[in-house]
Amino acid sequence: MNIKRGRPRQYNPDQALDRAMRLFWSKGYTATSLDDLSAATNMNRPSLYNAFGNKEQIYRQAFARFITSMRDDVETNLFSEPDLKLALMEFYHQALNIYFGRDVPLGCFITSTAPAESITHPDIRRDLNRIIREVDLALERRLEIAQESGQWPQDKNAKMVAKLLHATLQSIALRARGGESRRSLKAIYTLAVDTFC
Repeated sequence: MNIKRGRPRQYNPDQALDRAMRLFWSKGYTATSLDDLSAATNMNRPSLYNAFGNKEQIYRQAFARFITSMRDDVETNLFSEPDLKLALMEFYHQALNIYFGRDVPLGCFITSTAPAESITHPDIRRDLNRIIREVDLALERRLEIAQESGQWPQDKNAKMVAKLLHATLQSIALRARGGESRRSLKAIYTLAVDTFC
């Protein structure tokens, strides 16, 4: 019996999304064209569309891929170290490793690309708000653990301090993209940790 098989897939979806993510991260959503994405992924436009959908769908999949790759790091950095200050310092240190991980510091993929699109792309706005809440809650949970262990005062507002710690993360992401030095950004987050903890 002769069974016809479809042509084997000519692309690696994980690799293609990584390349798309790097392109969006560098150029932003609006400045990235489908031709740019086609060149970066080595896929023609029909193949790109068939594999991932339109430009917004490609961006959202790249967004989700970035979050997935970061989620385990956040959990490890915040919750494996029992000392609150050391955990937060490692959390920010690893963030800088990501922000400065390329020849040109790009900051955070999410902070550098999603806010500008959130007004005109409701799905991107929902994705952005979802990850903001997720990071807020992770930091809040870590502060509550510190309260339970007696490392952090019970009368402190974990929810609001978590938002301020997250705001520090967002600020150093933008500053990294703007060219501020790693040393300067470390001084900022060190002061934030000392102040809040």
